[in-house]
Amino acid sequence: MLKIAMIGCGAIGASVLELLHGDSDVMVDRVVTVPEARDRTEIAVARWAPRARVLEVLAADDAPDLVVECAGHGAIAAHVVPALERGIPCVVTSVGALSAPGMAQMLEQAARRGKTQVQLLSGAIGGIDALAAARVGGLDSVVYTGRKPPTAWKGTPAETVCDLDSLTIAHCIFDGSAEQAAQLYPKNANVAATLSLAGLGLQRTQVQLFADPGVSDNVHHVAAHGAFGSFELTMRGRPLAANPKTSALTVYSVVRALLNRGRALVI
Repeated sequence: MLKIAMIGCGAIGASVLELLHGDSDVMVDRVVTVPEARDRTEIAVARWAPRARVLEVLAADDAPDLVVECAGHGAIAAHVVPALERGIPCVVTSVGALSAPGMAQMLEQAARRGKTQVQLLSGAIGGIDALAAARVGGLDSVVYTGRKPPTAWKGTPAETVCDLDSLTIAHCIFDGSAEQAAQLYPKNANVAATLSLAGLGLQRTQVQLFADPGVSDNVHHVAAHGAFGSFELTMRGRPLAANPKTSALTVYSVVRALLNRGRALVI
């Protein structure tokens, strides 16, 4: 059985624990959390992973089979990098953190020093396997278009671009590179960063973001062209019930990755 240490137990982590409950191939037996979230974490662990220990940090001599990060950008430097350097393979959900200068290189170097591997999850977007394969043959362009209801952009620079409360038609709040998008909209950077890392990189991946009163779900559209041919993908992601700002598919992406590590036959 694969023994997993989970970093973070918020909406994503708790949902992952629930979906893995009782699985015979994988088991979360350590959950790392911050002091202010310990009570909430212990409730989720008691319900869905009663054999797991709740910790604030992995001890230097603690060596789970796998570490999965479900805690947000700050957890990568604090927990993922040290685990990689100790030779523990890691799975990362907060791919948007790799938009920060040098972060992707830091992860890669830590994994090389530890002679192990870090896996970046596709999260809320699909087609990453096709995009990464197309890069081998030659990619010319990748354009990501994201649409969310106007209220989903509250508290972001979109409020300075238009009046979100009075929109009657879709309004483009950003048009530029994935690198620029990650800087202006860091909480919406995961999908664009994932596409960039699989394809042409942050500077050459084009991003358009829309506040659209005509949609109720988060709508993702990807168009890629190159020597391989072309493809287009549109996804309408339902939000996670426990946290409407998170896509439910992100949770399923984590569970699939963990099960693939433990199963004898995977796809």
